[in-house]
Order: sequence, then C-alpha cells, then structure tokens
Amino acid sequence: VVLLAGLGFEVHASTGRSASADHLRALGATEIIDRASLAVPGRALQGERWAGVVDTVGSHTLANACAATRWNGAVAACGLAQGADFPTTVMPFILRGVTLYGINCVYVPNEQRAQAWALLAQHLSPKQLQGLSQVVPLSRAIGAAADLLEGRLQGRAVVDVNA
Repeated sequence: VVLLAGLGFEVHASTGRSASADHLRALGATEIIDRASLAVPGRALQGERWAGVVDTVGSHTLANACAATRWNGAVAACGLAQGADFPTTVMPFILRGVTLYGINCVYVPNEQRAQAWALLAQHLSPKQLQGLSQVVPLSRAIGAAADLLEGRLQGRAVVDVNA
C-alpha cells in the first residue's frame, strides 16, 4: 500500500478487520473494502473496477479481482491465504485481455532482487518501514504466531533468534 500510494496510484485495500482501516489509510489507501465482500463466489465478469490488483489471498478473492479488472489490466497473485483453488472462467482474460501474473520470489535472479530492493529504498523511508513490522524475541515467537493467526498482529513480525 505504501509503495503503490507513494508512486501515485490510487490504492484500494481489503481487510477483514475494521480496526485496521485507519492504519491502511495512513499507509495511503483511499478506500477500504471488507474482505468478506470479495471472499464469496461472484459473477465471472463484473463491472470494471481496477486497473491492477495485487492479490495475496487466492481462491474466490482472486477470481473476483480478475472479474472486476478493467480492459487490459493486470492481476499479480502472490498468496494463498484463502485457498489454492481458482474458481473462475476465462472470460476476464479473453473478453478484457486481463493478464494474470504469478509471483514466485524463490527463483528471481539476484540482479532483479537488487533492482527491487533499490526501488523499495527509493520510495520507502526508514520511518515508514518502522511502522510496518515489529521485532519479536524468539521466546515470544509462538505467542506472536498465535496472534497472527487470530488477527491480532498488524504488519509483519521479525523473530530475533538472539533475544
């Protein structure tokens, strides 16, 4: 959200926690969408809403994102939080020319990784990054994992194995 908003894009963020709405707006989101509205089966082709989508959820959410992407838009799929299934048709891809990109960072060459890190360094300040993660000592890792699964953890947790 921070990166896309910082690059000048209008960002619409989805969350299942209404308490996260202010945080997402502070990061640069202009609209907050309840994830429940995207997580259910939808029509194969919906009103054109987005030029591009970054989806970390998969399943019905990814299918709905593709169905609501504008002509010649792009969807980047990089997660399976809701599921690995993809319950949709080819209609968005054929009738609108939507492109679905699969993101797998494991096999990215180091040169491309360096470019990505340089882009992040150029557009994200240390202050912005501070609010996106928290350091958790190894002794609290299990508790932090439970917090993550229960939706009580915001952002990312970095486990300090030396603490």
